[in-house]
Order: sequence, then structure tokens, then C-alpha cells
Amino acid sequence: MSTNPPESGQSAANSTPATSNDVPKPNSVSELPQETLNFAAKCFDLARNGDEATLKPHLDAGLPANLTNSKGNTLLMLGAYNGHISLVRMLLAKGADPDVCNDLGQSPLAGAIFKNEEEVVRALIDAGADPRKGTPNAIECARVFKKEEWLTLLGATAEERTKELGNINVGPPPMAGG
Repeated sequence: MSTNPPESGQSAANSTPATSNDVPKPNSVSELPQETLNFAAKCFDLARNGDEATLKPHLDAGLPANLTNSKGNTLLMLGAYNGHISLVRMLLAKGADPDVCNDLGQSPLAGAIFKNEEEVVRALIDAGADPRKGTPNAIECARVFKKEEWLTLLGATAEERTKELGNINVGPPPMAGG
């Protein structure tokens, strides 16, 4: 009997079966196969376009709900920014974190406020999104756009409603294409 370990994907009679943990994992995106990168890009396009019916089976099969693209935008960020309420609800139900910010520190909630997507804002708040997360945060965005009714929904304090905003850049967020 051979004392050499089995090749990856094989098992020997007296050894532990090969598992997915035996397969080398890439250390960076640059190590991923092109077909994987193309698939990920397709999934981000599906989220951006609100194609819930096509995206959901991929999530059911194990696609991470918090997958991020090269700009740090999640599927939820792209869906929220583009006003796709049904997709947003599905992603939240699949475990998407409403507080994951992109590489510029923008949250899905602030993006939805920027785009005046009331249903999306409410869904994100209902899912526990933190209105103080991100730069600028959702409360600051609501103030810049004079959305007084949203300040109440967001739970803005008296201080947050009146403090000096300074030089806040709220738009346009880079999420439109990224």
C-alpha cells in the first residue's frame, strides 16, 4: 500500500476523503478564473437591473449575499441604489447585510436616500440598517436633501438635525455604474 497522500479530489482506502478544503483557494481576485469573474460581473448586472428571478437561484446555490465588486459595492447596494424594492427584500431575506459600505464609505441606505427611493429606505430601516453608518451617513443625506420626514424615520436626534454639515459630498455616488 502506498504511503503517499492521495491526489486532490481522490481518496485512498485508508485515508480521509478529499474535501473542498483540500482545494487551493485563490488569495486575490487576480487569481480567479476568467469565467468566475465573468459570472460575478453578470450577477452584479442582475442586481443593478433588478433581475431577481435570475439572481435568486444563484443565491440559493450558494452565491454570497454580501458579494462585493471591485468598488466594494454589494448586490444590495446596487439593487438599493437603483430602486429595485423586490430585489432588495429578497437579498435581505437571503442574509445581505444592510450596513456594508462600499470602498467610498457609502451605505445602501444613504444611496437609497440619495435616489429618493422611499420603499427601499423603509425596507432597509425595517431590516435594521444603521442610519449613522457610512460617509456621508443616511441622516446627513436626508438633511442635505431636506427630507424632514425621513429624519424622523431614521431616528435623528435634535443635535443631528441641527449640527453643521460642513462640506459633505453626497453625489452622485459612484454606484450607478459600479
